Amino acid sequence: MKTLLLGSAAIAVLGTSVAAGGIERSNQSTSVLYKKGNYVEFGFGEIRPSVSGKGETTGYKYDNVANDFSQKEFRAKIDLNDKLSFGMIMDSPFGADIEYGGNSTTTELGGTKAFADVKSQSFLLKYQINENASVFGGLRRETASGEITLDGTTYGGTLQVLPPALGSTVVSAGASGYNIELSENVATGYTVGAAYEIPDIALRVALTFNTEINHKMDVSESLPVDVVVPGVGVVASSTITQDGTLDVKIPKSWNLDFQSGVAPGTLVFGSVRWVEHSAFGVYADLLGSELVSLEDTYTYTLGVGHRYSPNLAVMASISHERAGDDEVSPLAPTNGYTGISLGGAYTFDNGFELSGGATWRKVGDAKGYARDAVRANFDGNTVVGAGIKLSYNF
Repeated sequence: MKTLLLGSAAIAVLGTSVAAGGIERSNQSTSVLYKKGNYVEFGFGEIRPSVSGKGETTGYKYDNVANDFSQKEFRAKIDLNDKLSFGMIMDSPFGADIEYGGNSTTTELGGTKAFADVKSQSFLLKYQINENASVFGGLRRETASGEITLDGTTYGGTLQVLPPALGSTVVSAGASGYNIELSENVATGYTVGAAYEIPDIALRVALTFNTEINHKMDVSESLPVDVVVPGVGVVASSTITQDGTLDVKIPKSWNLDFQSGVAPGTLVFGSVRWVEHSAFGVYADLLGSELVSLEDTYTYTLGVGHRYSPNLAVMASISHERAGDDEVSPLAPTNGYTGISLGGAYTFDNGFELSGGATWRKVGDAKGYARDAVRANFDGNTVVGAGIKLSYNF
């Protein structure tokens, strides 16, 4: 029973930014700290979302606005002595890759896109107080960057102004073509947690808290401008540019993970995860407005694993993220999900284990809401993902 742990085929249940709330791409699990002995793993996953929508007024079909992406993960745990262990985790917990097709002058969101990349390295220590209780914590180092472009009729066309000789008065306050680049920035936060175990029945309940990380990012904004003479039309085009700094918060989160043996070779496991996505935002100084508005998320997972032999184990799980307000940011056009994951693991006699699995998720319907109106409707969307992991106990 002790050898059937939740980590087997864990990459099969990778979160994704298009199937999980906000910008989440992994659940920031710390279960590697509870691997038996010294341990190392490498994982790779490929996620293929199918998220499409239809324009509210034009009826234009926005196909595959969420791009495919891959996940790479590394985890390791070393026992320093019989009480103290060191763990290291490298993953990409948050990210986004959204892009709307279509002509920017005839469709609501054509040309709008958002990209975010967050890579994390966690360095943790676990202290085993006794057979049943342990505490852990450490430093998280994050590297973050991103870019957002607003385009389409939703944003009112290009900003138009009168020439300087006529007073440079704004004629039409459009924002189409606005772009903000957020330069790569490194910031730190913390992870703390505790667990209670009953080893004889493989029971473990662990609570983990990841702090918010504030990135002070150098940003560059640009906005196209047409100079207009009444009765003549556009006489010149230019671009307003502005550099500055912006505070961007990567959200804090709580994880409650549990597992327990229920029969010889059979384990049930699950988790509850909360992420404060509402703390994340990107403010456009040139426009005087927030670009992204997200809701906090609650995600629930329940699964079962069974070891058929000392070498072969399989698992299955279901997960659900509670839907919120169906009016969402066009830069995160989903609203909760329900999914299933299947996976398996084969342990070789030399200490290596090869595991893998697949995930299918039905994404909740949503309405892309911007500038005080619904601009597109998203329904009937799904996400599939598959992953493989190689681990070694030594």
